[in-house]
Amino acid sequence: MAGANTATFTDQNFGDSVLKSDKPVMVDFWATWCGPCVMAGPVVDELADDYKDKVVVGKLDVDANQATAQQYGVMSIPTVIMFKDGKEVARKVGFAGRPMYEGLIKSVVN
Repeated sequence: MAGANTATFTDQNFGDSVLKSDKPVMVDFWATWCGPCVMAGPVVDELADDYKDKVVVGKLDVDANQATAQQYGVMSIPTVIMFKDGKEVARKVGFAGRPMYEGLIKSVVN
């Protein structure tokens, strides 16, 4: 379901793939039953392609990876969290279209 440049994050790989990444990382917390999440999916995939050289963009299924979702207090989805140098630097809840997500990315890349 993910695009060619869209990473898949799990409880198992989150530390290495997100927290230890040498690039900023945008994580889309989502679930298959969440309508707005499904709408956000193609936008997340586009951003993964458009910013592949500057940012890692990926998705984490909250049903399959509850520990990570709980660790970051993700209560409603979709939630997108930007990480830089292993720390959360920005968060948006809900889907308001590509400009909002793109704004998050632009806030951490030059």
